[in-house]
Amino acid sequence: MRGEDTQQNAMFSYLSPEQRVPQDHPVRMLRRLVDEVLRKLSRRFTAMYAHGGRPSIPPEKLLRALLLQVLYTIRSERLLMEQLDYNLLFRWFVGLNMDDPVWDATVYSKNRERLLKGEVAKAFFDEVLRIAREHDLLSDEHFTVDGTLIEAWASQKSFKKKSETEGAPPPDDPGNPTVDFRGEKRSNETHQSTTDPDARLYKKAQGQEAQLGYLGHALMENRNGLVIEPRLTLASGTAEREAALEMVKARPGAGRITVGADKNYDTANWVQQVRACGATPHVAQNNTHRRSAIDERTTRHPGYALSQKKRKRVEEIFGWMKTVALMRQVRHRGRKRVAWMFTWAAAAYNLTRLRNLIGATA
Repeated sequence: MRGEDTQQNAMFSYLSPEQRVPQDHPVRMLRRLVDEVLRKLSRRFTAMYAHGGRPSIPPEKLLRALLLQVLYTIRSERLLMEQLDYNLLFRWFVGLNMDDPVWDATVYSKNRERLLKGEVAKAFFDEVLRIAREHDLLSDEHFTVDGTLIEAWASQKSFKKKSETEGAPPPDDPGNPTVDFRGEKRSNETHQSTTDPDARLYKKAQGQEAQLGYLGHALMENRNGLVIEPRLTLASGTAEREAALEMVKARPGAGRITVGADKNYDTANWVQQVRACGATPHVAQNNTHRRSAIDERTTRHPGYALSQKKRKRVEEIFGWMKTVALMRQVRHRGRKRVAWMFTWAAAAYNLTRLRNLIGATA
Protein backbone atom coordinates (compact mmCIF):
# COMPACT_ATOMS: atom_id res chain seq x y z
CA MET A 1 0.00 0.00 0.00
CA ARG A 2 1.30 3.44 -0.85
CA GLY A 3 2.21 5.58 2.14
CA GLU A 4 0.74 9.04 2.67
CA ASP A 5 2.93 12.13 2.18
CA THR A 6 2.06 13.55 5.58
CA GLN A 7 4.21 16.43 6.82
CA GLN A 8 4.42 17.68 10.37
CA ASN A 9 5.42 21.30 10.96
CA ALA A 10 6.07 20.96 14.68
CA MET A 11 8.30 18.33 16.27
CA PHE A 12 8.65 17.07 19.80
CA SER A 13 11.32 14.45 20.47
CA TYR A 14 12.43 12.55 23.55
CA LEU A 15 15.88 11.86 22.02
CA SER A 16 18.79 14.19 22.71
CA PRO A 17 21.58 14.91 20.16
CA GLU A 18 23.83 12.61 22.21
CA GLN A 19 21.46 9.71 21.59
CA ARG A 20 21.08 10.48 17.90
CA VAL A 21 24.81 10.24 17.13
CA PRO A 22 25.76 6.57 16.59
CA GLN A 23 28.22 5.15 19.11
CA ASP A 24 30.57 4.01 16.33
CA HIS A 25 30.56 7.34 14.48
CA PRO A 26 34.12 8.54 13.68
CA VAL A 27 33.61 11.96 15.26
CA ARG A 28 33.00 10.45 18.71
CA MET A 29 36.69 9.60 19.12
CA LEU A 30 37.58 13.02 17.71
CA ARG A 31 35.29 14.71 20.23
CA ARG A 32 37.01 12.91 23.12
CA LEU A 33 40.45 13.92 21.86
CA VAL A 34 39.39 17.52 21.26
CA ASP A 35 37.80 17.83 24.71
CA GLU A 36 41.03 16.60 26.30
CA VAL A 37 43.01 19.23 24.40
CA LEU A 38 40.56 22.02 25.27
CA ARG A 39 40.71 21.18 28.98
CA LYS A 40 44.47 21.72 28.88
CA LEU A 41 43.97 25.11 27.19
CA SER A 42 41.32 26.35 29.61
CA ARG A 43 43.70 28.63 31.53
CA ARG A 44 44.96 30.20 28.32
CA PHE A 45 41.37 30.94 27.29
CA THR A 46 40.64 32.56 30.65
CA ALA A 47 43.63 34.89 30.27
CA MET A 48 42.45 36.00 26.82
CA TYR A 49 39.05 37.32 27.96
CA ALA A 50 38.04 40.18 30.24
CA HIS A 51 36.54 39.36 33.65
CA GLY A 52 33.51 41.60 33.14
CA GLY A 53 31.15 42.54 30.34
CA ARG A 54 28.82 40.57 28.11
CA PRO A 55 29.70 36.88 27.64
CA SER A 56 31.09 36.05 24.19
CA ILE A 57 30.98 32.81 22.24
CA PRO A 58 32.86 30.22 24.34
CA PRO A 59 36.28 29.59 22.76
CA GLU A 60 35.77 25.83 23.11
CA LYS A 61 32.68 25.99 20.89
CA LEU A 62 34.44 28.30 18.45
CA LEU A 63 37.31 25.85 18.03
CA ARG A 64 35.04 22.82 17.69
CA ALA A 65 33.08 24.64 14.98
CA LEU A 66 36.30 25.64 13.21
CA LEU A 67 37.46 22.03 13.37
CA LEU A 68 34.21 20.89 11.74
CA GLN A 69 34.71 23.45 8.99
CA VAL A 70 38.10 21.90 8.21
CA LEU A 71 37.05 18.25 8.55
CA TYR A 72 33.92 18.62 6.39
CA THR A 73 35.41 21.05 3.84
CA ILE A 74 32.88 23.82 4.47
CA ARG A 75 34.11 26.70 2.35
CA SER A 76 32.60 29.65 4.22
CA GLU A 77 31.47 30.74 7.66
CA ARG A 78 27.93 31.35 6.42
CA LEU A 79 27.63 27.77 5.20
CA LEU A 80 29.03 26.57 8.53
CA MET A 81 26.36 28.52 10.44
CA GLU A 82 23.72 27.07 8.13
CA GLN A 83 24.94 23.56 8.90
CA LEU A 84 24.96 24.28 12.63
CA ASP A 85 21.36 25.44 12.38
CA TYR A 86 19.92 22.11 11.23
CA ASN A 87 22.68 19.46 11.42
CA LEU A 88 22.26 17.52 14.67
CA LEU A 89 25.70 15.95 14.37
CA PHE A 90 27.32 19.38 14.12
CA ARG A 91 25.28 20.70 17.05
CA TRP A 92 26.32 17.74 19.19
CA PHE A 93 30.00 18.10 18.30
CA VAL A 94 30.12 21.85 18.96
CA GLY A 95 28.09 21.56 22.17
CA LEU A 96 24.88 23.34 21.18
CA ASN A 97 21.51 22.21 22.50
CA MET A 98 18.57 21.57 20.20
CA ASP A 99 17.03 25.01 20.77
CA ASP A 100 20.22 27.10 21.11
CA PRO A 101 20.37 29.92 18.57
CA VAL A 102 23.14 29.80 15.98
CA TRP A 103 25.66 32.64 15.88
CA ASP A 104 25.75 35.26 13.17
CA ALA A 105 28.54 34.55 10.67
CA THR A 106 30.08 38.01 11.20
CA VAL A 107 30.02 37.61 14.99
CA TYR A 108 31.65 34.20 14.62
CA SER A 109 34.45 35.66 12.44
CA LYS A 110 35.06 38.57 14.82
CA ASN A 111 35.33 36.26 17.82
CA ARG A 112 37.77 34.08 15.91
CA GLU A 113 40.15 37.05 15.64
CA ARG A 114 40.80 36.83 19.39
CA LEU A 115 41.98 33.24 18.93
CA LEU A 116 44.28 34.41 16.14
CA LYS A 117 45.93 37.00 18.37
CA GLY A 118 46.31 34.47 21.17
CA GLU A 119 48.22 32.00 18.96
CA VAL A 120 45.73 29.32 19.93
CA ALA A 121 46.39 27.21 16.82
CA LYS A 122 50.01 26.54 17.86
CA ALA A 123 48.98 25.75 21.44
CA PHE A 124 46.24 23.41 20.16
CA PHE A 125 48.71 21.70 17.82
CA ASP A 126 51.22 21.20 20.66
CA GLU A 127 48.56 19.58 22.87
CA VAL A 128 47.54 17.20 20.08
CA LEU A 129 51.20 16.28 19.68
CA ARG A 130 51.45 15.67 23.43
CA ILE A 131 48.66 13.09 23.21
CA ALA A 132 50.52 11.33 20.39
CA ARG A 133 53.70 11.33 22.46
CA GLU A 134 51.92 9.89 25.49
CA HIS A 135 50.71 6.98 23.35
CA ASP A 136 54.26 6.42 22.04
CA LEU A 137 53.25 7.15 18.45
CA LEU A 138 56.15 9.46 17.54
CA SER A 139 59.60 8.61 16.25
CA ASP A 140 62.55 10.40 17.86
CA GLU A 141 65.07 9.41 15.20
CA HIS A 142 63.60 9.40 11.70
CA PHE A 143 61.95 12.40 10.03
CA THR A 144 60.97 13.81 6.64
CA VAL A 145 60.77 17.42 5.42
CA ASP A 146 58.93 18.88 2.45
CA GLY A 147 57.13 21.97 1.27
CA THR A 148 54.16 22.83 -0.93
CA LEU A 149 52.65 25.86 -2.63
CA ILE A 150 49.61 27.40 -0.94
CA GLU A 151 47.69 29.61 -3.35
CA ALA A 152 46.80 33.03 -1.99
CA TRP A 153 43.33 34.58 -2.09
CA ALA A 154 44.49 37.08 -4.71
CA SER A 155 44.28 37.21 -8.49
CA GLN A 156 46.96 38.01 -11.05
CA LYS A 157 45.12 41.26 -11.76
CA SER A 158 45.92 42.48 -8.24
CA PHE A 159 49.69 42.05 -8.84
CA LYS A 160 50.67 45.58 -9.83
CA LYS A 161 53.74 47.77 -9.83
CA LYS A 162 54.48 49.12 -6.38
CA SER A 163 54.61 52.64 -7.76
CA GLU A 164 51.06 52.25 -9.09
CA THR A 165 49.49 51.06 -5.84
CA GLU A 166 49.15 54.64 -4.57
CA GLY A 167 47.27 57.37 -6.40
CA ALA A 168 46.04 55.06 -9.14
CA PRO A 169 42.81 56.02 -10.95
CA PRO A 170 39.70 54.02 -10.05
CA PRO A 171 39.15 50.87 -12.17
CA ASP A 172 36.47 50.67 -14.86
CA ASP A 173 34.86 47.78 -12.97
CA PRO A 174 35.74 47.53 -9.25
CA GLY A 175 34.61 43.90 -9.09
CA ASN A 176 36.48 42.70 -12.19
CA PRO A 177 38.66 45.43 -13.71
CA THR A 178 40.19 45.21 -17.17
CA VAL A 179 43.93 44.57 -16.83
CA ASP A 180 46.38 43.84 -19.66
CA PHE A 181 49.84 42.74 -18.50
CA ARG A 182 50.93 40.93 -21.68
CA GLY A 183 54.65 41.41 -22.34
CA GLU A 184 55.16 43.09 -18.97
CA LYS A 185 58.05 41.78 -16.90
CA ARG A 186 56.74 41.21 -13.39
CA SER A 187 58.70 40.24 -10.29
CA ASN A 188 58.33 40.38 -6.52
CA GLU A 189 60.91 43.18 -6.36
CA THR A 190 58.90 45.57 -8.53
CA HIS A 191 55.31 44.33 -8.10
CA GLN A 192 52.98 43.62 -5.20
CA SER A 193 49.44 42.33 -4.81
CA THR A 194 46.96 44.96 -3.72
CA THR A 195 44.66 42.23 -2.36
CA ASP A 196 47.25 40.35 -0.28
CA PRO A 197 50.55 42.27 -0.06
CA ASP A 198 52.27 39.31 1.66
CA ALA A 199 51.65 36.94 -1.26
CA ARG A 200 54.57 36.30 -3.62
CA LEU A 201 54.68 35.31 -7.27
CA TYR A 202 56.11 31.78 -7.39
CA LYS A 203 56.27 28.70 -9.61
CA LYS A 204 57.27 25.22 -8.54
CA ALA A 205 59.23 24.27 -11.68
CA GLN A 206 60.31 25.51 -15.07
CA GLY A 207 57.50 25.55 -17.58
CA GLN A 208 54.78 25.92 -14.96
CA GLU A 209 52.71 29.05 -14.48
CA ALA A 210 53.64 31.45 -11.71
CA GLN A 211 51.03 31.87 -8.98
CA LEU A 212 50.55 34.19 -6.05
CA GLY A 213 50.94 32.24 -2.85
CA TYR A 214 52.88 31.12 0.18
CA LEU A 215 54.95 28.05 0.93
CA GLY A 216 53.77 25.59 3.56
CA HIS A 217 56.36 23.30 5.17
CA ALA A 218 56.06 20.21 7.34
CA LEU A 219 58.46 18.16 9.45
CA MET A 220 57.02 14.65 9.63
CA GLU A 221 58.05 11.77 11.86
CA ASN A 222 58.37 8.53 9.94
CA ARG A 223 56.78 6.04 12.35
CA ASN A 224 53.14 6.99 11.81
CA GLY A 225 53.34 9.96 9.45
CA LEU A 226 52.34 12.63 11.99
CA VAL A 227 53.26 16.29 11.58
CA ILE A 228 55.88 17.34 14.13
CA GLU A 229 56.10 20.97 13.07
CA PRO A 230 54.13 22.99 10.49
CA ARG A 231 55.53 26.25 9.19
CA LEU A 232 54.44 28.81 6.60
CA THR A 233 56.83 31.22 4.87
CA LEU A 234 56.86 33.70 2.04
CA ALA A 235 57.35 31.99 -1.31
CA SER A 236 60.87 32.03 -2.77
CA GLY A 237 63.23 29.69 -4.58
CA THR A 238 65.19 28.88 -1.41
CA ALA A 239 62.39 29.01 1.17
CA GLU A 240 61.83 25.23 1.22
CA ARG A 241 65.44 24.41 2.11
CA GLU A 242 65.77 27.31 4.55
CA ALA A 243 62.60 26.37 6.45
CA ALA A 244 63.56 22.69 6.50
CA LEU A 245 66.95 23.51 7.98
CA GLU A 246 65.37 25.68 10.67
CA MET A 247 62.94 22.92 11.62
CA VAL A 248 65.76 20.37 11.85
CA LYS A 249 67.76 22.72 14.09
CA ALA A 250 64.73 23.35 16.32
CA ARG A 251 63.95 19.68 16.95
CA PRO A 252 64.05 18.60 20.63
CA GLY A 253 66.70 16.14 21.80
CA ALA A 254 70.39 15.77 21.11
CA GLY A 255 70.54 12.33 19.48
CA ARG A 256 71.46 11.79 15.86
CA ILE A 257 68.53 11.63 13.44
CA THR A 258 67.83 10.98 9.77
CA VAL A 259 66.03 13.51 7.57
CA GLY A 260 64.42 12.32 4.35
CA ALA A 261 63.64 14.73 1.51
CA ASP A 262 63.05 14.86 -2.24
CA LYS A 263 65.47 15.88 -5.01
CA ASN A 264 64.89 19.58 -4.44
CA TYR A 265 66.99 19.33 -1.27
CA ASP A 266 69.94 17.63 -3.00
CA THR A 267 72.36 20.55 -2.88
CA ALA A 268 75.87 20.45 -1.44
CA ASN A 269 75.26 23.44 0.85
CA TRP A 270 72.02 22.10 2.36
CA VAL A 271 73.38 18.58 2.86
CA GLN A 272 76.48 19.98 4.58
CA GLN A 273 74.41 22.20 6.89
CA VAL A 274 72.11 19.33 7.87
CA ARG A 275 75.08 17.14 8.72
CA ALA A 276 76.47 19.96 10.86
CA CYS A 277 73.21 19.83 12.87
CA GLY A 278 73.85 16.21 13.85
CA ALA A 279 71.48 14.76 11.26
CA THR A 280 71.98 12.34 8.39
CA PRO A 281 70.36 13.65 5.17
CA HIS A 282 68.47 10.85 3.44
CA VAL A 283 67.80 12.97 0.36
CA ALA A 284 66.71 11.54 -2.98
CA GLN A 285 69.63 11.75 -5.43
CA ASN A 286 69.36 14.26 -8.25
CA ASN A 287 71.73 13.17 -11.02
CA THR A 288 69.90 14.89 -13.86
CA HIS A 289 72.23 17.82 -14.55
CA ARG A 290 74.95 17.47 -11.91
CA ARG A 291 76.55 15.15 -9.45
CA SER A 292 74.45 14.35 -6.38
CA ALA A 293 75.57 15.57 -2.95
CA ILE A 294 74.47 12.20 -1.53
CA ASP A 295 77.12 9.57 -2.12
CA GLU A 296 77.51 5.89 -1.32
CA ARG A 297 78.42 6.63 2.29
CA THR A 298 74.71 7.29 2.80
CA THR A 299 72.97 5.22 0.14
CA ARG A 300 74.67 1.92 1.04
CA HIS A 301 72.84 1.69 4.36
CA PRO A 302 69.44 -0.10 4.46
CA GLY A 303 67.98 2.83 6.38
CA TYR A 304 68.38 5.09 3.34
CA ALA A 305 66.07 2.94 1.22
CA LEU A 306 63.56 2.80 4.08
CA SER A 307 63.61 6.60 4.42
CA GLN A 308 62.98 6.96 0.69
CA LYS A 309 59.92 4.78 1.08
CA LYS A 310 58.63 6.57 4.16
CA ARG A 311 59.21 10.11 2.93
CA LYS A 312 56.44 9.80 0.34
CA ARG A 313 53.89 9.89 3.17
CA VAL A 314 54.47 13.60 3.61
CA GLU A 315 52.63 14.06 0.30
CA GLU A 316 49.59 12.47 1.94
CA ILE A 317 49.66 15.26 4.52
CA PHE A 318 49.70 18.02 1.91
CA GLY A 319 47.14 16.18 -0.20
CA TRP A 320 44.71 15.93 2.74
CA MET A 321 45.25 19.54 3.74
CA LYS A 322 44.53 20.74 0.20
CA THR A 323 41.58 18.53 -0.72
CA VAL A 324 39.86 18.40 2.68
CA ALA A 325 41.18 21.20 4.88
CA LEU A 326 40.71 24.06 2.36
CA MET A 327 44.45 24.69 1.98
CA ARG A 328 44.70 24.48 -1.82
CA GLN A 329 43.70 28.13 -2.03
CA VAL A 330 43.29 29.84 1.31
CA ARG A 331 40.34 32.13 2.02
CA HIS A 332 42.35 34.36 4.35
CA ARG A 333 44.72 37.20 3.56
CA GLY A 334 48.01 38.06 5.18
CA ARG A 335 50.82 35.78 6.26
CA LYS A 336 49.77 35.70 9.91
CA ARG A 337 46.21 34.53 9.19
CA VAL A 338 47.32 32.00 6.57
CA ALA A 339 49.99 30.61 8.92
CA TRP A 340 47.35 30.26 11.68
CA MET A 341 45.08 28.27 9.39
CA PHE A 342 47.95 26.14 8.08
CA THR A 343 48.87 25.19 11.66
CA TRP A 344 45.22 24.50 12.43
CA ALA A 345 44.91 22.24 9.38
CA ALA A 346 48.02 20.33 10.50
CA ALA A 347 46.47 19.83 13.95
CA ALA A 348 43.26 18.56 12.32
CA TYR A 349 45.26 16.10 10.23
CA ASN A 350 47.05 14.77 13.30
CA LEU A 351 43.70 14.37 15.06
CA THR A 352 42.30 12.26 12.24
CA ARG A 353 45.41 10.08 12.34
CA LEU A 354 45.24 9.76 16.14
CA ARG A 355 41.61 8.70 15.93
CA ASN A 356 42.69 5.68 13.87
CA LEU A 357 45.98 4.97 15.63
CA ILE A 358 44.64 5.12 19.18
CA GLY A 359 41.53 3.19 18.17
CA ALA A 360 43.74 0.45 16.68
CA THR A 361 45.87 0.16 19.83
CA ALA A 362 43.00 0.45 22.35
